[in-house]
Amino acid sequence: MNSPFVSLLVLAGIAVFLILRLRNVLGEREGFEPPREVSDTLHRRGPALEVIEGGPDQDILDHAEEGSDTAIALAKFKSADSQFGVSDFLQGARGAYEMILMAFEKGEMATILPYLSEDVYESFAQVVDGREEQGLTVEAEFIGVREMALQSASFDEATGEGELSVKFIGEMTSVVWDRAGEIVEGSESQIKRQKDVWTFARVMGSDDPNWRLVATGE
Repeated sequence: MNSPFVSLLVLAGIAVFLILRLRNVLGEREGFEPPREVSDTLHRRGPALEVIEGGPDQDILDHAEEGSDTAIALAKFKSADSQFGVSDFLQGARGAYEMILMAFEKGEMATILPYLSEDVYESFAQVVDGREEQGLTVEAEFIGVREMALQSASFDEATGEGELSVKFIGEMTSVVWDRAGEIVEGSESQIKRQKDVWTFARVMGSDDPNWRLVATGE
């Protein structure tokens, strides 16, 4: 074996030895890893975001003007009851409007008794009783709520009771029949537009989650 070939083998052995030593010291990397400077920059890019307590409540501002009596009352609602949300309430009010209105039209007062104040129940019951005395029957179908908006809110700090007034414009068909089976009012095909302002009340933070209808108007 000549001298140049031996020298080449020795150099190759030294190279392998150095590579193994470097792997032991530095470790092996697999896949793509950006340089530390680039990686840190990606994580730091953009301003640091911080949640500021006491900032604007969009749930309130979506339905009431900032600084208005209604907005102030809604903020008090939330302070008294952490589960209260304006949008959630309005979604429930939409369903309550249909349920109560249809039960009234059909004379099914017992089904909505838990959701009415005593005064409203008596007012509705008088109308229903009057229809029955005249032998009138109502057939109604709810089409939907065309418009709905929060009109006002108030909070009684002494009792903890909150009141919310909501404007509804509903659409329905309604037909009134007499004892002889003749139509005395309405039409099965004509859609009637119903305009109402209903006021709901509840003691905020109480165990009873139900809002009650305490006043009606137009």
